Amino acid sequence: MSAVCLFILILCFYGTARTAADGYEVIRIKVGKQVTIQCKSASNQEMLYLKRGLNEEEDIFYLTDLKSTINQKFTDRLQFHGQVPNVHILLKNLTLDDTGPYWCVYKMSSNYKLKTSRGNGSVLLVVTESGPAPVCTGQSQGDLVLVSVVICAAVLIVVLTVFLIWIIIKTKPLRSTVKKRQVPVNDVYEDMRGTIRR
Repeated sequence: MSAVCLFILILCFYGTARTAADGYEVIRIKVGKQVTIQCKSASNQEMLYLKRGLNEEEDIFYLTDLKSTINQKFTDRLQFHGQVPNVHILLKNLTLDDTGPYWCVYKMSSNYKLKTSRGNGSVLLVVTESGPAPVCTGQSQGDLVLVSVVICAAVLIVVLTVFLIWIIIKTKPLRSTVKKRQVPVNDVYEDMRGTIRR
């Protein structure tokens, strides 16, 4: 039972920690609208890649001080403003196929090695056909993390309470029943006592 509690606790904290650590913003928007992705980095960087996909498998945009390259699918729909490391990337005329995570990935060469790091501004873009298009800000994400931690803690408390009640119920009958002491009887001596007394 305690293994189940531990497993639930690990799952809860893994989910909340991953969302907080990934540091992306969730944006929900209608088809045909536009969105601005603001890639920022605190340190000096040489190259910026805007990548798409869970494993950053598709390059959407590449920018250095000297050149920029835009993926052919986004040529007419992507505009950018600013210089590396702070760049505002505008995606226009969104389609359902544009749904997915977009990552701001920075690269810098140091000692003949290319160092890669994620910058701020990564988004999870959800493009819908209709309905309201609320935007989740960092504050909403913080609230979501807090709510999920509270729910996990409540589930853990309930599971532990049920476990403790179960233990109390199982051990209570053992304490309340008193075993009768058996006195060893030796029939031979009992018979002899009976004959001597007569």
